[in-house]
Amino acid sequence: MLQNTGKLAGCTLFITGASRGIGKAIALKAARDGANIVIAAKTAEPHPKLPGTIYTAAQEVEAAGGKALPCVVDIRDERQIGDAVQKAVDAFGGIDILVNNASAISLTGTLETPMKKVDLMLGINLRGTYLTSKLVIPHLLKSRNPHILNLSPPLNLNPVWFKNHTAYTMAKYGMSMCVLGMAEEFRGQIAVNALWPRTAIQTAAMDMLGGDGVGKQCRKADIIADAAYAILSRPKDYTGHFVVDEDFLREQGVKDFDQYAVQPGHPLLPDFFLDETPESLVEKMEQHGATPAFKPPSSSSPTPTSGGPVESTFDVIRGVINEDVVKSTQGVYQFDLSGDHTGVWFLDLKTGSGSVGQGEPPAKADVVMKMDSSDFSKMFSGQLKPTMAFMSGKLKIKGDMTLAIKLEKLMNRMNKAKL
Repeated sequence: MLQNTGKLAGCTLFITGASRGIGKAIALKAARDGANIVIAAKTAEPHPKLPGTIYTAAQEVEAAGGKALPCVVDIRDERQIGDAVQKAVDAFGGIDILVNNASAISLTGTLETPMKKVDLMLGINLRGTYLTSKLVIPHLLKSRNPHILNLSPPLNLNPVWFKNHTAYTMAKYGMSMCVLGMAEEFRGQIAVNALWPRTAIQTAAMDMLGGDGVGKQCRKADIIADAAYAILSRPKDYTGHFVVDEDFLREQGVKDFDQYAVQPGHPLLPDFFLDETPESLVEKMEQHGATPAFKPPSSSSPTPTSGGPVESTFDVIRGVINEDVVKSTQGVYQFDLSGDHTGVWFLDLKTGSGSVGQGEPPAKADVVMKMDSSDFSKMFSGQLKPTMAFMSGKLKIKGDMTLAIKLEKLMNRMNKAKL
């Protein structure tokens, strides 16, 4: 991993959401230089589902070689932030670096997102980032090499990143817009940058969203910590950048990325909001199953068969499954489909030579997949990649994620069968 250089020795970092996950990983990386870490987070008492508190994080920071100041902070509360900032200044003499890491997520559509969730995401991600920055900036201006680093994505206006979770996207892009504006406002005085992972990162939030087994498809938070460390070690004229962790670390000379994988060699889930080039926008949207607003649907689109696209898909599945597929898969799948062709279907790849049918499976499903019937057909015909369907919220999976990934092999066979 990226070696510590000592450049953050004696620096004071104010990190929101640092009791666990990415925030704590950044804190520990800086602590190895002997930095002072203000752990600004809500969890003072152990959470029933999430590991770690501000106090256990503080113990880890000090064990790593840093000094820790745990502060109970809800970043929606101006008084609590102000008190924590003052405590940091009193304890360490100032603040050199602000890491806006705290964030809330709900990958739900407009009609499925309660306003309480909308307010939570906008309150933490957007308002909390702006407010914390506003209260810390007066102290950053007194530092020799001040930085603000927001854990937020490049501002990608591809509609595919809005259509399935508009509220979450607006909230995360609010953090990115803080970077865009403040980098210019304080150019020459404070470095202001954003950092975002190329692949999914294993955190408690990801485990809760994806279920058992999703961690194998993730990288460890260490990759974000290394990239953050490299950014924060730069002079303050390095500003206004939307950094992607893997790309930036390659520039620093890192070549071995298996070291960051939860399970080296396992396929990785791509993260949200990243398109390779603007020129490929139309092509990528179509691969994701979306129709670009500036490109009308083709009049030559195929007409569904009389039995319906879902039934046609299962007809093709029947033709490609056999004992070898069953032997290599050993899973029972249930598909809960909505939209134009609502219904429940099953695919048994655990018994005999396999079977498919309408209704719930004869044995308990190992994997339950919920999605729109049109996306189901696109996914099995190769027009929609399963990982992209999952990460963009079109596909919800419960159960064994390893078996869910195995299903991709069957899809490849179906594509060869020219579904």
